[in-house]
Amino acid sequence: MAKYGATVEGLMEFLDSSVCNFYAVDTLKAMLDDAGFTMLNFQDKWCLEWGGKYYVTKNDSAIFAFIVGDGAPSDGFRIISAHSDSPGFRIKPNPEMVSDGGILKLNTEVYGGPILYTWFDRPLSIAGRVVLRSGDPFSPETRLVKFEEPLLTIPHLAIHFNRSVNDGNPLSKQKDMLPVIGMINDRAEKEGFLLRLVAERLDVNPADIIDFDLSLYDTTQACLLGTGSEFVTSGRLDDLSMVHAAVSALLSADGDCSQTRIMAIFDNEETGSGTKQGAASPVLKNLCRRIIMALGGSEEDFLRGVAKSFMISADNAHGLHPNYPEKQDPTNHPVLGGGPVIKINANCKYMTDADSAAVFKNICDEADVPCQYFVNHSDVAGGSTLGNILTSQIDLRGVDMGAALWAMHSVRETASAQDHLHTIDAFVRFFNI
Repeated sequence: MAKYGATVEGLMEFLDSSVCNFYAVDTLKAMLDDAGFTMLNFQDKWCLEWGGKYYVTKNDSAIFAFIVGDGAPSDGFRIISAHSDSPGFRIKPNPEMVSDGGILKLNTEVYGGPILYTWFDRPLSIAGRVVLRSGDPFSPETRLVKFEEPLLTIPHLAIHFNRSVNDGNPLSKQKDMLPVIGMINDRAEKEGFLLRLVAERLDVNPADIIDFDLSLYDTTQACLLGTGSEFVTSGRLDDLSMVHAAVSALLSADGDCSQTRIMAIFDNEETGSGTKQGAASPVLKNLCRRIIMALGGSEEDFLRGVAKSFMISADNAHGLHPNYPEKQDPTNHPVLGGGPVIKINANCKYMTDADSAAVFKNICDEADVPCQYFVNHSDVAGGSTLGNILTSQIDLRGVDMGAALWAMHSVRETASAQDHLHTIDAFVRFFNI
């Protein structure tokens, strides 16, 4: 730990506290509050000051923080975007299911594209958002709930019942992936079991719980590994490591800057970003417009400001796997420890082009940080990310990048501790040039 210091320790603490999208935003709110940022509300009129520090949330699972620039409203923005969500399992309504012997399971639905096998035989628990009755039917109360203790597991079938399991075994998401939460003596106990459990934790009446957004998470904490402690292994590195790098850079922003510096953390990237708190919504465009309007600017100032802006879309990249090097492009395969990764795709699944890649390389040079490229192997289809989705809403100049990972979308991923430090250094330079 001493080799990488408090920054990597802070990353691991952030990962451990941010067990789902709602808790990631809650943790960020606490960090911003401690740093003197003022919370805004999208429903209110904004009165902003030059140099002021503000943040606003969207649906409890996306957050946008910014430091107002000291230049003209038309000077534009410097933006780092990332996302709060990770693949996993969401708990369905009426989830209780009973097997022989009083074994109680919960009915779940897969969120995003997790590597299903990695979720077997793990100590799991529950976290998320609970919605309660209030005096206003249009404004129910929301509370967060997190069970710190392990409550569930998804038991694998013993090899004696499936001798070919190691040769490949298709899984049913509805049958094979249901978690066990305990044992009951009477089948009648299953009705409302989860609501009673949540109500007890929140000290509320079960009848006051209207609905919930609850997820499973692995209770195993983040740690360092390797003989030199050079690797970080944890759940949710994609994309919370980039979120942590972004907030670290924003909190380190100093000096005068004519442009407004923004950290934009969206939700639902893993399912296509098509929600009001996702990157495919106009939320970032509306945020930028409102900042300019609150500073006395015009629509013309907004359009000019967007044209002058630059965005770093930060979402993790695939690192060269030591056991599967043939899966990567033969000449553009980023390695763990090699620095931030610029992502390029000929079919425009990333927003990066030669111009924006050059800007990011210049930033890395300014920060004395190495960088590398990721391009898909031409026979392997790749994924997409925030950048090109955002540019369908607001025509920003920008680059898609990330830090290299092994086992992306596993319940535990692996990254380089040094890469995280390099990424923060590049982000800090971006905000402070």
